[in-house]
Amino acid sequence: MTTRPRIAFGGIHTECSTYNPVRSRIEDFRILRGADMPDAPYFAFLRDFDAAFLPLLHARAVPGGPVSRAAYEAMKQEFLDRLRDSLPLDGLYLAMHGAMFVEGMWDAEADWIGAARALVGPDCLVAASYDLHGNVSQPIIDALDIFSAYRTAPHIDVTRTMHRAVDMLVQALRTGIRPRIVWAPVPVLLPGERTSTEDEPAHSLYARLPAFDARPGIWDAALMVGYVWADEPRATAAVVVTGTDAAALEQAAAEIARAYWDARHDFVFGMETGSVAQCVDRALAAGTAPVIVADSGDNPTGGGVGDRADILAAFAARADADGVVFAAIADAAACERAFAIGTGAETRFAIGATLDPAGGRVTLDCAVVRLADHADPREREAVLRHRGLTIVVSARRRPYHMIADFRRLGLDLATIRILVVKSGYLSPELAPLARPALMALSDGVVNQDVAHLTRLRTHRPTFPFDTEFDWTPMPRGQAARRA
Repeated sequence: MTTRPRIAFGGIHTECSTYNPVRSRIEDFRILRGADMPDAPYFAFLRDFDAAFLPLLHARAVPGGPVSRAAYEAMKQEFLDRLRDSLPLDGLYLAMHGAMFVEGMWDAEADWIGAARALVGPDCLVAASYDLHGNVSQPIIDALDIFSAYRTAPHIDVTRTMHRAVDMLVQALRTGIRPRIVWAPVPVLLPGERTSTEDEPAHSLYARLPAFDARPGIWDAALMVGYVWADEPRATAAVVVTGTDAAALEQAAAEIARAYWDARHDFVFGMETGSVAQCVDRALAAGTAPVIVADSGDNPTGGGVGDRADILAAFAARADADGVVFAAIADAAACERAFAIGTGAETRFAIGATLDPAGGRVTLDCAVVRLADHADPREREAVLRHRGLTIVVSARRRPYHMIADFRRLGLDLATIRILVVKSGYLSPELAPLARPALMALSDGVVNQDVAHLTRLRTHRPTFPFDTEFDWTPMPRGQAARRA
């Protein structure tokens, strides 16, 4: 190809727990459209390529419950309308997550990607980038030409992964070489908190992937952990390899899949864990600071509701609890009440369980110490104080994983004795500060007791729901090879 290739880009990116009763609506998504997309930091890397990029739509939401069918269909239709208007195309790049669940749909990404493929036709090259916690399926593989996925958890290679996917797409268009994909499902489904690439055995398994990329006939090797809190047929770990040599791809997929399977019993939590009571005791007894306690069962970045107050109640019951910060509990009603009475006022607040009635709730006398207003009232935050406890309540479900989140609220991490965040493994910014880090094996819709989750639709046998079975990798190609 001698002219600049025409490449459209967009997608949808979220992660949905099928155990979460709170539906994700269209207003929960941050949607970039058309001309807004090229200037967004998320897609700034596209400037590295000599191609004509045509922006479509990209929707992204904090992980949560199933996406309402109406919201999904509206976003998909707008995406397809914009895609139709951009034709003809040489390539299409889809920035996805891979663990979306839509009401009444068992393979949402296959529906989105398949609809895009049907519209652009068989000759257009289609590339996708995924989160390693995404779930793939044969229809997804069949609709793509190029696949790449994150190799780090916590995710510090998001831009590198997206860049890698587009680089393969541009090179394929310039050389006229059409790659193929081979994949191998692996019947293992573990939580991200036990498969962090900061810890073994995941660290070594992922460190090997660049060596597979360097093999003749292989362009990219992806190892998918999968998403355990989705009870659906495609939920599984998987290896996905892109390249040109079918035999080399099958060999690589089998090797990587076998290595992951052989290590299945070795995955452990990378930080100290305990019950809520044990973590509260341990944190209050620590002589170092800040102790960071991760409320893993209610982690919104894993699909949790984010409104449980169990750990807050446990600390509030302790007379020696002082210098403890909670960031944050999603409670629009408490936030609105704080704004109504104003900074400095005191009243009784009922906190928690406003989205999921099954969540923990606590009633405390609190003073309003800070209000963080935003142009969109749904983004408001309030800082409350009850004795030695500082409690952030947010109008919207959201994580507090960045240092900037605390600075915005006037909270200095250097002065905090104990910080409680709704998280699994800690973010790259918080982890180095923890002295120590504790993971509370708390209740919630993304709790870590995954072996006992109700599984009605997941393929069986799958580890750890089943433990005594043999397995051999069986790499699979694409159902139809495009010219």
